[in-house]
Amino acid sequence: MALFRHKQAGNANPEPGPRALAAPSYLNPYIDELAEHYKARLLRETNLERLTSLSAGEMRQAIERLVSQYMSEEKVVIPRNEKEMLLTRLINESVGLGPLEPLLNDPEITEISINGHKEVYIEKNGRLELTDLKFRDEEHLRHIVDRIVAPLGRRIDESSPMVDARLKDGSRVNAVIPPISLNGTLVSIRKFRKDPYTMEDLMRFGSFNEPMSRFLQAVVEAKLNVLISGGTGSGKTTLLNAVARAIPHYERVITIEDSAELKLDRPNCVGLEARPPNMEGKGEITIRQLVKNSLRMRPDRIIVGEVRGAEAFDMLQAMNTGHEGSITTVHANSPQDAFNRLEGMVVMAGMDLPSSVIREYIVSALDVIVQVMRLSDGTRKMVSISEVVTTKHKQVEVNEIFRFQRTGIGKRGEVLGYFTSTGVVPQCLERLRVFGIDIDESMFQVDEVKRHEHLHTV
Repeated sequence: MALFRHKQAGNANPEPGPRALAAPSYLNPYIDELAEHYKARLLRETNLERLTSLSAGEMRQAIERLVSQYMSEEKVVIPRNEKEMLLTRLINESVGLGPLEPLLNDPEITEISINGHKEVYIEKNGRLELTDLKFRDEEHLRHIVDRIVAPLGRRIDESSPMVDARLKDGSRVNAVIPPISLNGTLVSIRKFRKDPYTMEDLMRFGSFNEPMSRFLQAVVEAKLNVLISGGTGSGKTTLLNAVARAIPHYERVITIEDSAELKLDRPNCVGLEARPPNMEGKGEITIRQLVKNSLRMRPDRIIVGEVRGAEAFDMLQAMNTGHEGSITTVHANSPQDAFNRLEGMVVMAGMDLPSSVIREYIVSALDVIVQVMRLSDGTRKMVSISEVVTTKHKQVEVNEIFRFQRTGIGKRGEVLGYFTSTGVVPQCLERLRVFGIDIDESMFQVDEVKRHEHLHTV
């Protein structure tokens, strides 16, 4: 058979990490061709539906038995490590997502970016790096994308060249194909973490300090309305998920998301997810519809994953009509920018109101704005916690209480700086005390000694 005349390709041991996971079987033409051959036999000669219904261990054993039988019949002998590689490849190609499987199974990888079939990047520890992984061709990559979107009743083709989808584990997928894309099929996967980070985890990573954590959790526990603001990939959803644990367990929580990512791990918590229109352009369920419907579900708290448009008005209305302690996120680069964006969203809702009235409406609903940011070194930090207040002269103020003070860049490109209070004592302290939360006012004093020590160290 021509299939088995190839000499075994040299297979240098790559470095550990994603390259080692992705490279071997897809850069070895011999294993590549064997995998295609035996995959075709499995499809022809077995009940693939019955195989996929087995557990992962049972499925591997069944495929191993069949492939061993095929190899014996065809008198094919390969080293054990290459046989393991072949089996993994067959399982990934037959019932998984092909070359993406090892990347999806690596807990340290947070994002996967595919720029056409020859270029795959991963994000690890906040840094993007190129892997050795390659798809055979564009058709191979498109086949993987189709396998992702088909079970969800979605499609991607020239008439509909963009799609949002979700993997079984909750990871978010966005795919774009030509003619919209100029670089072949583009895929972005934001991985879903099975065990969400806690506030303690984030503090250990240096995302904020202990006073900021304590104050923010107190604010949530005392049912103040919180807006988390930040850019794409800055950690808004991660922070929301972590701080929501401060909500008392006896309260009923309703989460509303465009694509389900939150995992609050608490009793009496139900989730609603928006739905895009079907292929005929019908059946769409918007975030705005879900916010309105959630008010009929007896919520103690409403958590909206992200407000992007007219639903902001309904969210603010809920905050203003007794549903205190609500939390949501918004794409914005500063607390003031977040405030301005909310104004624009209320206008999008068709509210023909003067700007002054809209601002008053927002101020009466919002209590605290938290700004998060992904810095140039890949780290994510809570750079500001601000309180929204109205002065005696009815002027709106966004008073910063805590901030991350940047001081420079280190030798390895790391961002240098420290977390500090601004000296502003928040007006909400009295409310915290009503809820039995005692916060010492000294926590809000600027620690000049610490500041000078840090500057001296730098």
